Amino acid sequence: MSQPITLVIASGNAGKVREFGALLAELGLNTQPQPEGLDVEETGRTFAENARIKAEAVARATGCWALADDSGLSVDALGGAPGVHSARYADTDSARIERLLRELNAAGAHTPASRSAYFTAALALANPAGELVLEVEGLCPGQILEVPRGEGGFGYDPVFCVPEVGLTFAEMPHSQKANLGHRGRAFAALKPRLRDLLNQVNQVKQ
Repeated sequence: MSQPITLVIASGNAGKVREFGALLAELGLNTQPQPEGLDVEETGRTFAENARIKAEAVARATGCWALADDSGLSVDALGGAPGVHSARYADTDSARIERLLRELNAAGAHTPASRSAYFTAALALANPAGELVLEVEGLCPGQILEVPRGEGGFGYDPVFCVPEVGLTFAEMPHSQKANLGHRGRAFAALKPRLRDLLNQVNQVKQ
């Protein structure tokens, strides 16, 4: 019986590494966090570019398969901001939300239609040689509320409402957010393609 393939999650965030491990559990992978002290500069102009940069760099550094993601919020009335700068929009979650609401008000966006937005999650997989072999994106459209709602989630979740269910990400049970959310949609697109790729790799090893 062959050893499980090691997949390094290109992140220093322990919570994200656990979440990815759980999402990929059925594929029988040995998931590991990226080495401590490895810092990859995100210089891309899109979520896909940043995910690609991280996956390739971590694969080259470890000699293992590497999976990276980059995600964030894009607001139409703000020309797509905060976009790839979502995490760096301010120093804390509450400050990021405060800035977002302030800038939307300054833009005159006071109706639901004018406050349309979407979350994007881009996933990139690189082989042990550091070559990109797979990339997918998941999108979740919604609207930015004028007042935060809900106690769960993180980041912009309390002000991001999904109209089809009338709830913010912060009001949803984890399972519902996982199904409707951008990261869940990205993983749903990734899994069948990753499974096929792993089957090919295992056949070569045999």
